[in-house]
Amino acid sequence: MCRGGRMFAPTKTWRKWHVKVNQNQRRFAVVSALAASALPSLVLARGHRIEQIEEVPLVIASAAESFTKTKEAVALLKSLKAYSDVVKVSNSRKLRAGKGKMRNRRHRQRRGPLVVYNEDKGIVKAFRNLPGVELVNVRRLNLLQLAPGGHLGRFVIWTEGAFALLDEVFGTFDKPSVYKKDYILPTAKISNPDVTRLINSGEIQSVVRPAGQKTQKRPWTQKKNPLVNKAVLFRLNPYAKTLRRQELLKQERLKKHKKAIKKAKQGTAAGEAFLATLFAP
Repeated sequence: MCRGGRMFAPTKTWRKWHVKVNQNQRRFAVVSALAASALPSLVLARGHRIEQIEEVPLVIASAAESFTKTKEAVALLKSLKAYSDVVKVSNSRKLRAGKGKMRNRRHRQRRGPLVVYNEDKGIVKAFRNLPGVELVNVRRLNLLQLAPGGHLGRFVIWTEGAFALLDEVFGTFDKPSVYKKDYILPTAKISNPDVTRLINSGEIQSVVRPAGQKTQKRPWTQKKNPLVNKAVLFRLNPYAKTLRRQELLKQERLKKHKKAIKKAKQGTAAGEAFLATLFAP
């Protein structure tokens, strides 16, 4: 991961390209990404086609771990109505813009389902040729696969054996993990995360105070500039109104004076009469 900013000669092999992250933080991120993969709203927001799938997380029989043919994998995904996500990946394959085409990165495409298995009895060979489909052992779950690009909600397909092994891999709130030494999952703040259901429950609604009338208050009053707004100026300085009136009268007198001089230069009798009335004692 790059630290940002402009760099000179960024292709040096000895540059520090990655930032070290604490092991406990990485594990916390992995379990958070796993929890996010069980929320249909986040999976849909990430762009996966799961509209026709019955439920997430999607758990299939452990017999799928024995598949060795791609046509068997395709038939399984079609029966689960998950093949549309693979079609989405296939249609998204585009040629990369820029010089990345010359650096073994000619094409760009979306991510498809992530298949998590317990034992590889041929499942990797069956699914690896499908575009966008990735496979990972449940003991080696990778954050880059669970949340590609930092976006939570990857569409994950579990085998039954892999899903049952999660408690041993990450442990429970009262039992440590078997594969991660002395690791216990962080304790949740609330046991039921459905806050909306809790607030609308009869137990809470019976003790809360009834809602009062809605009062609309402006959080602040708009500051007006007295140099532009005359009403604010006259409120701050009452004598400003007298000064403004005198200025307007002066401008009116100057306007009449200029008009009289213009007529006098034309030499008309009307102009001379107007000057006589203007300068009369």
